[in-house]
Amino acid sequence: MYNYTKKELTEALQAVSSFIGRCEKMQGKFKEGTSQHTLLRNRIKAMYISEALLKDGLTQNEESEGKHLIDNYTEEDLKKALPPVASIISKCEKAQGKFAEGTSQYIRYKNMIEPMYLAKELIEIKLSQSSTVS
Repeated sequence: MYNYTKKELTEALQAVSSFIGRCEKMQGKFKEGTSQHTLLRNRIKAMYISEALLKDGLTQNEESEGKHLIDNYTEEDLKKALPPVASIISKCEKAQGKFAEGTSQYIRYKNMIEPMYLAKELIEIKLSQSSTVS
């Protein structure tokens, strides 16, 4: 299903899981109903979808008895996950551009951008598969 190595998927999974933890910590700092709270809630859901796809990618060669974590999400959920992931990529690339290549800040953003591109591609792959099945 995926053309990524186990190492790439594992590293992306670690980054996404870390991002989820940071977002969940921040969520309590915003009042429910505010745009910041809603944005964060949407990002967290997109990251959980990304996490499910990454975990499924890591277990695709193992016997999973046809059960996949991503099956807990609808096609609509997948479609709604793309904008937050694209937004994270855009914001990280913009911030990364402010730092010289090789600096710790530049590398920090690079380590977030690469997993987000991978997650975005996995969501797009899953969407294309679900649209061909329908």
